[in-house]
Formats: sequence, structure tokens, C-alpha cells
Amino acid sequence: MGDDIVKLLLSVHVTVLTPCTVHNGEKGIVMLPFTGYADGDYFQGDIAGTGVDTQRIQGDRLVGLSARYMLKGRDYTGRECSIFIENNGDSLEHCIPFLVTDSEALAGWQRASLISRVTPTENGVLVCIYETEDGGR
Repeated sequence: MGDDIVKLLLSVHVTVLTPCTVHNGEKGIVMLPFTGYADGDYFQGDIAGTGVDTQRIQGDRLVGLSARYMLKGRDYTGRECSIFIENNGDSLEHCIPFLVTDSEALAGWQRASLISRVTPTENGVLVCIYETEDGGR
């Protein structure tokens, strides 16, 4: 993809729940609620409540997706913290995450160039968030 990945920051293990859809033959929306947990060298925690991935469909193809969720857990210093993630893209292979956290130790993530890769799993997806040289921008 041309992105110079520096390091893996976080892996989010997503379990998809029952989707809600509307489609009129020309355009469609699929809303996928989900739960799950996150792990990595810098943070361990769970998705707070339920997140949602909203997918826009044009004809029979995916043209955009946007997932939003909150993680609650502990950063690598052992402090409790929260991380909000909004992951936007036009394919599973190329999404740009936007993060907000109250962790002082992870605050640099809010300014870093990031990209995520989404890989289907048996019950959902695995979202890997990476720091990059260019953030895919």
C-alpha cells in the first residue's frame, strides 16, 4: 500500500452482532453493532458497551465505512484510561483511525500518523492499528 509501517500500536478483536440494513437497489446502509476487546504492548481493555460500523453501499459495492467505539482498560503504565476510535475508509485494507485518549502515556497517538488494516475472522474482524511514516494520507 506504500505506507511505511513503523510499529503495531493496538489490535482490536471485534465480534459482530446482528446487523441492521436498508437498501433501495441503488444505495444501501449496513450498520454492524459489535463488541470485543483490545490488546497490545501499550494497552489492554474492552470495548465499552457496543460499537458500530456503518457501511455505505452503492449498487452492490462498498464505497465507505466508518466504525466508532470506545475502549476502557489500562495503558502500559498500569493506569486506567479510555480510548475513542473512529476508523474511516473505503476498504478493509485502507482505513485511517482518529483517536482521542485520556492516557498521558498514549497521548502521542492522537498526533501520530496512523493506518489500520481490518482482517475478517470467524465471528467478526481483527483491526490492527499501526503508526506509519505517512499515515496513508
